[in-house]
Amino acid sequence: MNMLTNHLPTDELQKLDAAHHMHPFTSGTELAGKGARVITRAKGVTLTDSDGNEMLDAMAGLWCVNIGYGRDELADAAARQMKELPYYNTFFHTTHVPAIALSQKLAELTPPHINNVFFASSGSEANDTNIRLVRTYWAEKGHPEKKIIITRHNAYHGSSVGSASLGGMKPMHAHGGLPIPDIHHIDEPNWYAAGGDMSPEDFGLERARQLETAIEHYGADRVAAFIGEPVQGAGGVIIPPETYWPEIERICRKHDILLIADEVICGFGRTGKWFGSETMGITPDIMTIAKGLSSGYAPIGGSLLSDEVAKVMNDCDFAHGYTYSGHPVACAVALENLRILDEEGIVDRVGSETAPYAKEKWESLADHPLVGEARIIGLMGSIALSPDPANRAPFKADTGTAGLICREHCFNSGLVMRHVGDRMVISPPLVITKDEIDTLVDRAWQALDKTHKDLKDKGLMEAG
Repeated sequence: MNMLTNHLPTDELQKLDAAHHMHPFTSGTELAGKGARVITRAKGVTLTDSDGNEMLDAMAGLWCVNIGYGRDELADAAARQMKELPYYNTFFHTTHVPAIALSQKLAELTPPHINNVFFASSGSEANDTNIRLVRTYWAEKGHPEKKIIITRHNAYHGSSVGSASLGGMKPMHAHGGLPIPDIHHIDEPNWYAAGGDMSPEDFGLERARQLETAIEHYGADRVAAFIGEPVQGAGGVIIPPETYWPEIERICRKHDILLIADEVICGFGRTGKWFGSETMGITPDIMTIAKGLSSGYAPIGGSLLSDEVAKVMNDCDFAHGYTYSGHPVACAVALENLRILDEEGIVDRVGSETAPYAKEKWESLADHPLVGEARIIGLMGSIALSPDPANRAPFKADTGTAGLICREHCFNSGLVMRHVGDRMVISPPLVITKDEIDTLVDRAWQALDKTHKDLKDKGLMEAG
């Protein structure tokens, strides 16, 4: 029997999975006790599991299936490329047509000052590239002492040794002796959790100016770059105050340090424009891309470089690269994905139609007695769960207790919505319709009702 097309019963699949498959960010022992959810097929915004249950995927996989599931065009592009040239490397003065074509297309879509890309297979790899790249850039310019990269607590930039060091998540740093040297973290611009009585505008400036304090502490002659997600995704969809990013860029330019925008989640339409940097009104020197680049249909990522950075790097022999840098099949799939996003007007439709509708519906969740905040930008949003919404109070119970309960009620209500601590987050496929947005919000409300009842029944509606 071909298990891929005629799969075994769910319980047998779960036993095989537990016996042989180690999952990311998961306790295998705990998962074996409950059994993994086995997803067998998907179409549009809907997932189907091995028991035939359907769920609206409000997370687009892992923030990545921008054009939705089941687009035959991408499968056809992969098949054509596999038959013609399934693999070749881009080392040793060699290239191939898919890498050339995708590079050109990215130059068309990015801001005018960005015209070069260094390919990787993921956002983690691309951010590892960025660490070596910015340090090499400054060394080539005669400043080898500029090595420090400043980033933020609760940021996510990947899970490899380098990229996880750039990230500011303490549970990740606890595994493997992270962070690596010369990575410094400042506070995130999370007004809801830390703003106190400050206005969002003042808070945004205060958090941005921590960058200048750090630069002055270490010395601008030692700081290479600042990296940040335009909107923190895995950190809980933290939308910064409007004052934050302009001040960050001002500080970077004043002190002559590179500005890296990690666009892995925000890129390719997620915020209603092609890139989150455009939404925030900033001009980065480097942009990290992955996820929506191929809508998750094939693993591919990259570092997009400004003309000034590219010129310096092209003048040196950068001893860096990956076996799958510019993989021809991944490039072909990404190119077809970008064609669909562009020619079908999906990004424009998010900005002008879907996102404004989603904003109205999503923000209505703030009326629920369990919700302290409901915020959304483009098609990425979050709600903060609270026992005392008027005072933005956290729960007395361990962080994530309420969020995990809500997540399970979401699944049982036919909705994939992720929890980050006690925040619930969404990032649906960009092709989601208004009717599907209605369904998403209705199911979220149902899950909140059930969560609210559970928390009261368990005595967990107590503020910390």
